[in-house]
Amino acid sequence: MKKMNLPNKLTIFRIILIVPFVLLLLGQSGGWGWYRALFGGIAEYVDYIALAIFIIASLTDLIDGKIARKYNLVTNFGKFMDPLADKLLVSAAMIALVELRRVPAWIVILIISREFIISGFRLVAADNGVVIAASYWGKFKTTFQMVMVCLMIADIPQLQLVTDIVMWIALALTLVSLVDYLMKNKDVMRDTK
Repeated sequence: MKKMNLPNKLTIFRIILIVPFVLLLLGQSGGWGWYRALFGGIAEYVDYIALAIFIIASLTDLIDGKIARKYNLVTNFGKFMDPLADKLLVSAAMIALVELRRVPAWIVILIISREFIISGFRLVAADNGVVIAASYWGKFKTTFQMVMVCLMIADIPQLQLVTDIVMWIALALTLVSLVDYLMKNKDVMRDTK
């Protein structure tokens, strides 16, 4: 069996980090006994620990891609798992934030639906031998979603207006990037047989 390279290890690490991140973020609302026993006096800071984990996980996404391209370590495993790890991280964070009532569920449904639509679109494209590259709209969307999640995890009342503005921008970019993908690649869905 071939040894796993560093970018792929970082991708797996990002997926693993989702578990403690969600446990920390939801533990305070779940009434879990272990949570109170473990964090007792520092429970008010646990959101910041969860935030630190989310930021570290997000940074591994930047790092693994750069390493893979720079040192020619791009693998089929990485091509499949890297975007999946990103979607799992952001989806887990947003669903947890719905549970904490920090983001409306309908916004999260739209954001996650966009990811499913694009993933399905890419599958059809790949089946036809077409590779759909990430667009700038998609990159902007990801950046604003990450910032939105960070602001919502931190839950700082003085930044509520900023958080709301970033949320609306992230939602707008989610929809714009979806339309952009579909318009630029509409031929992928046409039957050629």
